[in-house]
Amino acid sequence: MYAVTYSAVLSGMEAIDVQVEVNLSKGIPSFNIVGLPDSAVKESRDRVQSAIFNSGYEFPVKKITINLAPADIKKEGSYFDLPIAVAILIAGMKLKNNLERVAIIGELALDGSCRAVNGILPMIVGLKKTNIAKFILPSGNTEEALLVKGADIYPVDNLSQAIKVIMNEFKKENKLSAGNKKKYTTSYSVDFSEVRGQLYARRALEIASAGSHNLIFVGPPGVGKTMLARRFKTILPDMTEEEALETSMIYSAAGLLKKGKPLINNRPFRAPHHSISDIAIVGGGSKPKPGEVSLAHNGVLFLDEFPEFTRKTLESLRQPLEEGFVSISRVRGNYTFPARFILIAAMNPCPCGYRGDRKSICRCNTGEIRRYQKKISGPLLDRIDLHVEVPSLTFDEIVSSKFSESSAEIRERVQKAISIQRLRYAEEEGIFTNAHLSDKLIKKYCEVDDKALVFLKDAYDKLSYSVRSFKRIFKIARTIADLDSSFQINTTHIAEAISYRYLDRDFIL
Repeated sequence: MYAVTYSAVLSGMEAIDVQVEVNLSKGIPSFNIVGLPDSAVKESRDRVQSAIFNSGYEFPVKKITINLAPADIKKEGSYFDLPIAVAILIAGMKLKNNLERVAIIGELALDGSCRAVNGILPMIVGLKKTNIAKFILPSGNTEEALLVKGADIYPVDNLSQAIKVIMNEFKKENKLSAGNKKKYTTSYSVDFSEVRGQLYARRALEIASAGSHNLIFVGPPGVGKTMLARRFKTILPDMTEEEALETSMIYSAAGLLKKGKPLINNRPFRAPHHSISDIAIVGGGSKPKPGEVSLAHNGVLFLDEFPEFTRKTLESLRQPLEEGFVSISRVRGNYTFPARFILIAAMNPCPCGYRGDRKSICRCNTGEIRRYQKKISGPLLDRIDLHVEVPSLTFDEIVSSKFSESSAEIRERVQKAISIQRLRYAEEEGIFTNAHLSDKLIKKYCEVDDKALVFLKDAYDKLSYSVRSFKRIFKIARTIADLDSSFQINTTHIAEAISYRYLDRDFIL
């Protein structure tokens, strides 16, 4: 007796469809699973046997062989409990098998109830591309699954319900389809109106938000670098539906989606401690999972005390900052995780933190300062668009009750600039904001008037910019022009862009 059901396995962020083949034959009773199963899949034998018995069905006393095809791909996790149990019952009870192009995913408890699993969202999105449109899933994954348009979801609480759904040939009353989604509002507990002074830094954050530019703050302790960075997310543009789904897929694969809120509609803000390892920040491990850069996809990665991160950890950021994804190679295969984020970094200018401060005296010598600053390589700094000095506040700035712009007011200007860019790059694949412009597109879209070009040449000759820094200035100027609703980049835009390249100069001297 033979039966087959369909399921899936998650390889990185890629869903691979799997055929669960069951063969019942005469011989010494046994239960074998083949097809490169890991230990969690092998343990499903005990869960499946107990679940079938406790659900009131008779477990076949035969030689049972389970094959998970394709056999050359490693099968990991507890996704296969439910499809294995269903396949065994279809074969043993000789039920009509009408499960072609139906995916069954879920973990079974010993009493036959179904438990939710991680990674349902990327699985359904991936399987839909293979023309699978029906899904039998644990009820605990329902809200997450309903985010995918065009997917027919059959939620079940236990194995018996799954069998009933199959025997009733998928009646409409058992089906749920994506449609009326809950609306999740964007709200924040912090606001830019709480910030006193630091107008230059606030302006830099507005530009970073409007063009998706990476930024680094340099200044003494206690001047508000962290405070400013933590409010940056409040001025970011609203997430599009595609961005929210992309980010939710990553959190689903990592098992970090909150119950009752399966859609990530607030741009993520990740702030790992400087003791984090390079694997934890970019992803990986024996079973590769998304790292902090991927969890920050379509959002912000904030690295405080930037030079205190290990050199290996910092250098691992170069690929995602440049390409927007992370590639991880293992013996089993290659894994790719999306990682397009805005990097906000903060650092002191020297080990004691008070180099150049107008209030405190720096006690570091030149050698100590150079060693401290050289922890950040030139190629990494070149990938950070905005370099911003954050000075100490004066007494008047601290006690001032003068009205400060709210996040909503700044975000309104940012949203307008983002709309201009999305319209401009509508026909460019993979380009949404100015920070993502390639060399070819810089020439096409960053049109500079004659006076601005002369000014830029003079700055290039005097300040000895690298080619990459030179291109960053064009991108920043393009964003400043967009905030001014200006089609052409002028001298004012170029001059302001150059002012945000603080670390291109030797700031020790």
